[in-house]
Amino acid sequence: MIIDITLPITPKMVTDAQGNEKKALTGHLGTHFDVMNKVFPLEYAFRKGIVFDVSRITDREIASEDIDITKVQEDMFVAFYTGHIRQNAYGTPEYFRQHPQLSPSLIEELVFKNISMIGIDAPGIRRGKEHTPADQFCADHGVFVIENLYNLQSVLSLSETFTAYTFPMNFLNQSGLPCRILAEVL
Repeated sequence: MIIDITLPITPKMVTDAQGNEKKALTGHLGTHFDVMNKVFPLEYAFRKGIVFDVSRITDREIASEDIDITKVQEDMFVAFYTGHIRQNAYGTPEYFRQHPQLSPSLIEELVFKNISMIGIDAPGIRRGKEHTPADQFCADHGVFVIENLYNLQSVLSLSETFTAYTFPMNFLNQSGLPCRILAEVL
């Protein structure tokens, strides 16, 4: 079964996002990754994936102890279902400013496992001033952060593992690349 985990965008969502997040322009609108001065390797387009349900964690950062890190393998697409995008409409101030975060130690642990991508159903893996440095740390280690995933609960309803197909736009000299991501669950 193929499941689209890309956020569908409506004109109202574009208006709301641009009114509440200064970077929500073409490259950072909807499901995208922050390229952080790197080039997306085409071999990353097809990856084994795993999604962790961390939706029960609402009062603190998501930590390594909250997932079974032993299931994470080199080159994987590692996704986090927080439920945030289902509870707070994309484009609203609450969506952009009150989202869940991965702990710095979890981010480091994932990066040092040599994964390919970290995906989350929120506007980032860190908030505020820590957003860009976290994305840059990942990119400097060959890991791309994909933001604003959608429909991860549909993947989880079938399996926590899947094959991720990631198709970024071929935009040059932009800080963010919109992309379409499909999850194939066997």
